[in-house]
Amino acid sequence: MRSSTTGLKSIAIVEALKGAVVLLAAAGAISLVHENAQVIADEIVRHFHLNPASHYPRIFLDAVKSLNSSRLWMLAIGACFYAAIRFIEAYGLWHERTWAEWFGVISGAIYLPVEIYELFLGFSFIKFALLATNLLVVGILARAIQRSRHRQGAFGQVQP
Repeated sequence: MRSSTTGLKSIAIVEALKGAVVLLAAAGAISLVHENAQVIADEIVRHFHLNPASHYPRIFLDAVKSLNSSRLWMLAIGACFYAAIRFIEAYGLWHERTWAEWFGVISGAIYLPVEIYELFLGFSFIKFALLATNLLVVGILARAIQRSRHRQGAFGQVQP
């Protein structure tokens, strides 16, 4: 029982951290609304001594070129929405709510086919670690759901 609570609380902390990071990204996007994002992107590339003509810096610079105020606001709104979902899930998991466990299983399982597909396209330790971590999280949450259903049955409540 204790390890289940620890697992749920650990996942809740990770979800809250994901929400916080995305919220910071939203704040960053909003701060760029009245700034020249292209100048800032060029400064970032120069600061890290990257070659602006190479592949990844070029992708970054081209993406920044297409940004305008309305796109930045849409990105920020989407990021805030995503962060809110992560915070709600974190709250529910911290307080051991069954709805949050179900939500976590579903939201984690959605990524599994993509992660498996990416692993088949080309193996890397990072891809494998992401898949393994996601499987662990989904497994912990599925086990918590199973335990809650078992406890409900043990107390004579009707199982759904």
